[in-house]
Amino acid sequence: MMRLTAVLVIAIGLMMASCRSTRKIQTAIAKKDTVAVVHMPNGPTHEDSMNYIKETLAKVDAGRINFTTFSAKVNVDYQGTDNKKYDVNAQIRMYKDSVIWITVTAIFGIEGLRAYITKDSVKILNKQDKTYTARSVAYLQEITALPLDLRSVQDILMGNPVFLDTNIVSYSRTDNSISLVSIGNWFKHFLTVTQAGKIENSKLDDRDPSRSRTCNLSYTEYENKKGVDFSTKRRITVSEKSNLDIKLDFKSYDFNETLSFPFNIPKSYKRN
Repeated sequence: MMRLTAVLVIAIGLMMASCRSTRKIQTAIAKKDTVAVVHMPNGPTHEDSMNYIKETLAKVDAGRINFTTFSAKVNVDYQGTDNKKYDVNAQIRMYKDSVIWITVTAIFGIEGLRAYITKDSVKILNKQDKTYTARSVAYLQEITALPLDLRSVQDILMGNPVFLDTNIVSYSRTDNSISLVSIGNWFKHFLTVTQAGKIENSKLDDRDPSRSRTCNLSYTEYENKKGVDFSTKRRITVSEKSNLDIKLDFKSYDFNETLSFPFNIPKSYKRN
């Protein structure tokens, strides 16, 4: 359960914490096939390419979901590095730039875990083992070796682009989609969006050859609710010596409703 919680809490799956500790996962991931791209030419057409890229990035930015509060019920189909499969339900509540609240229930609707993340801290109640864990927000970075904070985790849960650098080195386009390749401090990012700017796929290759991490995030079945385009089905795969595969099915979601974020620590719980 702690393993699955790390998936939900930390990006719903960019990287995983170990089952009962906070040790980093050192990965040796085989690279997937990369996106076919066209390098930007020199001369007059270079300016045309740069303008086209700017227009595309503007569309992606315009599609970014802004919210005050967000809540969702999600079915999570998860196969971990141990090849075991899990099917659980999660409730997510967020207040922008303030808090992420997650509760995970398994068979018979029994709550197994509750998490509470703010700008400064990460708190987890393990209701199976009756334990309480409290860490600084640096915990997100410690167990993923990624520059994650509250805002970036909220973006991942919302379906907004993450780790997208404006240093675009190449691109390609078809009648239906556009692929951009950016080079950032952490990743080489292959982002594919529709002509309207909706994210279809985000592939992240680690720039550190000694780690060679690769993560692929896909976004499908968009709905428009209250003027917001929202992907209701996501898939996250991390390829390493053994693969990680997570499918997220958003059964319901709401924006800008009044929410509560209950997190009470029973006196009988032991602190980790």
